[in-house]
Amino acid sequence: MSNQVTSTVKGQLTQDKQFADWWQSQPVEIPFFDNCKLPIIFSGYEPAQHATFMEEADQALTNFFRLNTTDRNAVSQLAYKNCLDVLDDEGFDEADDALRKIKDPNDIWKFIYPSEIYVCRRAYQEKDIYVQVACECEWEQEHGLQLVFRQGKKLTRMSDNDGHLTEADAYGKPDEEDELLSKF
Repeated sequence: MSNQVTSTVKGQLTQDKQFADWWQSQPVEIPFFDNCKLPIIFSGYEPAQHATFMEEADQALTNFFRLNTTDRNAVSQLAYKNCLDVLDDEGFDEADDALRKIKDPNDIWKFIYPSEIYVCRRAYQEKDIYVQVACECEWEQEHGLQLVFRQGKKLTRMSDNDGHLTEADAYGKPDEEDELLSKF
């Protein structure tokens, strides 16, 4: 088996040496993050077993690349709420003062550092393709932050990096009780 596959959107992807079902691109510009360059990892993909994965993943990436800073700013309030919720849970720390003093929710992105993007299939329910952006952030150094987009079209989860693509999966509840996912 070859250690490369081809995405019509991202070109050659190289198989990860540690995880046989992960395929990584070279860093690419991400419009949602002001063209910051990030690697994209197709995870859970075994070419011989998943005939439609690449086509669906390419479509999700095409959708995701249409999102830009306007779309990012539309979810700034969710990112800022995540920040304040974590800070409130941890209690007062003088080092977090700049975060607490943010006046414009769009400024929260100055404290978020995207590191890589995963394209993967949900293991439960509808088994759709999701684009998951892993980030570091100033307020949650241990678990970071993830932004998850169903079919690459719309944000359906913002949380710490806990390995779950949806709140429904994370908390074992029906999709219709997942606030963001149910609005898809």
